[in-house]
Order: sequence, then structure tokens, then C-alpha cells
Amino acid sequence: MNRIKQAFKDRLWLGVIIVGLFAGLIGGGIALGINNLIQHHEEVTSTRVPAGSNKSGGTKVNKNKADLNGEASQAYKSVQGAVVSVINKQKVQQSSGRLGIFGYGNSSNGSNSDSSSDNKLETASEGSGVIYKKSGNSAYVVTNNHVVKGSNALQVILSNGKKVNADLVGADSATDLAVLKINATNVKTVASFGNSNSIVPGQDVLAIGSPMGSEYANTVTKGIISAKDRTLKAGTDGTLTSVIQTDAAINSGNSGGPLINMAGQVIGINSMKLASDTQGSSVEGIGFAIPSNEVVTIINQLIKNGKITRPSLGISMVDLSNVTSDQQQSVLKLPTSVSKGVVIMDVNSGSVADTAGLKKYDVITKLGDTQVTDAGSLKAALYKYKVGQNAKVTYYRDGQQHTATLHLTKSADTTSTDDSQQDNN
Repeated sequence: MNRIKQAFKDRLWLGVIIVGLFAGLIGGGIALGINNLIQHHEEVTSTRVPAGSNKSGGTKVNKNKADLNGEASQAYKSVQGAVVSVINKQKVQQSSGRLGIFGYGNSSNGSNSDSSSDNKLETASEGSGVIYKKSGNSAYVVTNNHVVKGSNALQVILSNGKKVNADLVGADSATDLAVLKINATNVKTVASFGNSNSIVPGQDVLAIGSPMGSEYANTVTKGIISAKDRTLKAGTDGTLTSVIQTDAAINSGNSGGPLINMAGQVIGINSMKLASDTQGSSVEGIGFAIPSNEVVTIINQLIKNGKITRPSLGISMVDLSNVTSDQQQSVLKLPTSVSKGVVIMDVNSGSVADTAGLKKYDVITKLGDTQVTDAGSLKAALYKYKVGQNAKVTYYRDGQQHTATLHLTKSADTTSTDDSQQDNN
């Protein structure tokens, strides 16, 4: 009897448990379904485009909280009026004959007539420049030599858009600088030069000019001084020169424009940019400017003389690196410790080198205190001297080192030299 009762109780509790389990599952499913319905409703509501529109607008322009008269803006404003575009115009041959059946030069009745041609000036290139001096009715612009090279006429577009004619006062290919003269009537702003010896890497600078031509005149870009003294080959004769490196954007047309500090002083004249490295990959943010101290020295001489007079050795030469090692030993008889310098290939009679006793196949390794590694470094060292000064030269002849004193009494127009394998000086 007790067993029967106990079995009944066990079955009763088992039924209660089963009923509870089913009730829980059903209740949970209902709750989950309700929760999913709520979530779906919220998603639909939050993503549905609201009905109606705000026809009155309501958006407004707020007061500009930026500093509109910051250091860079002030520097730009102080110089902007002195920055110009330089237009290089060159002659273009054009036929003035009548166009006939067989081209120009044929008359309408089929007989040949004399054809003539006239020279028309057209814009060959555009660059930038900066007005640095105003004297009486004249104003003077400094730009790059390569901007004005080959011109038959020059024009300058002032910051106000007025176009005026310009005369070339003088140019120097070795430093890639040139000076132009214009009428000063419409010139209101003149730039001043700062000391380029006082600049430091990391210093903020602005580059102003006409990148890609006068259409973008007075474009300003900002950067820093990346390096104070970079040695590069400049001009048409490959002379080594010290330049300022900057990451301010410099493009074609910026040449001749000013690089200024945050006080609005010109510390350099933009001259070139590095477009690619030796592997041919593109390079960004590497531009170069001629230091203002060098610029002032050159433009003062150009104003005074119209050209730069530099000492000349009166020799033709090749880099020692272009001579094979066998010839260095058999012909030049150089010790193995000498691997850099220039080889004299010819000496002009009566020249500075001739007077000092230098001869063909002498190898110059030093001028003054400067080591000579190639023709560019020799010219850079030589151009530090003035005509009339003396310079000590170190050279090798038949394997023996010698020294001589150069009396720099001769000069030459360095703009006529070229960057060929056999160089002249």
C-alpha cells in the first residue's frame, strides 16, 4: 500500500516538473518573440526617412574663430605686393606667303611668288621674381637666369595684374641669378633681404610665386627649412653651390620667387626642386633656394657691372673619376691613395695656370684649403677668390705632389662654360 502511494506521489511531481518545463519554454519563446518585435520596430523607426521637410532652412554661417592675422598671414601680406610673374618672350618664325594649292609661297594663278617670313614674339616660358629695390623711376627685380635665358623680350606682371616691359640688367649662369629693370610707377611694395646665415632647420618659411604660370600668380605655400647648407650643381656649368633645402611646395613657375621667413624677409630665391631620385622614383617636398647672402652679393655686382667677373685658370679638364684605373697608373702615374681630383687636358698659353707652371696631365687635388673632387668643386673653390688675389694649388705630376701659387690676374665670362665631359676654366 505504501509503495502504491509513493509511486503516485513520484508521478505527480514528475508531471508538475514537466508542466513547469513546458510553461517555461513557452514563456521564454513568447518573451523572445516580443523582444525581437520591439527591436525590429526600433530599427525600422530609426532608419525610416522622416515625413515632411524644413522649408525655412535654418543653417547659418558662424563667426570665424580662426586667427586671420597670424604670423604666416602677416609675413605673406608684407611681401605679396613685391612678388611678380616674369614672362620670357622669344621669336617664332612665321611664313607670310599666300596659301596656294601646294602650300605657302604659291600665287593663285599657279606661279611661284617670293615668300617672306616675319618674327613674332610668343611666350616661351614663365617664372617668378621679386622686386627688391626702387630708385627714382626704376625698380629692380631679381629672378633666375634660367627664367630669362634665350629671351628676345621680357615682361613682368605686377601683383595688381598690370603688365610692364622689362630690361635685362645682367645675368649669371653660375649662380642662376638675373636682375631685371622695370618702370617703378606702379610699384608700391619692395621686399627686403634677411641674413641667410642665421636660418636654422625646422624654421617656418613661405614660398611665393607663380606655379605653373601667371594664372596662379601670388600662390603661397608653407614649409620649413629642411637643411641650411646643401651642395648641389647649379647653373649651366655644373658649378657646386650651397643652397637652402625646404619642403615648401615649389613647382614649375616658382623659379625666381622668394622664400621668406615669418618676419616677411627674403632669405632665399627659389631655384629648383628634386623631381626624382637616382632610382627614378618620384620625390616630394625637396626644393632648393639660393641663400639671400649669396643673392645680394651677385645682384649688387650685376647692377654695377652687368656681369660677374670671376678668376679663370685657363685650362680644360676632366674629372679623375672618368679616367680608367689603368690610365691613372700608366699615364698619370698616380699613387693608389689619390682617387679624386681633376686632370688638366690643356693649358692656354699665357694663362694663370701656364704662368704658375701647370702642365697637361697634372692632377689638381686641392685649391686653397678646399679638397678638389671634380670640376664643379674646383670651380666652387676658385670662385671664392676675386681677380687679383693669390691662391695655393696642390697637384700631382708623375706621381709626386707639388704646390704652386696662382696669381689670379686673368678673368673669364663663366656664363660661356658648359657642363661637358671636358670642362673649361
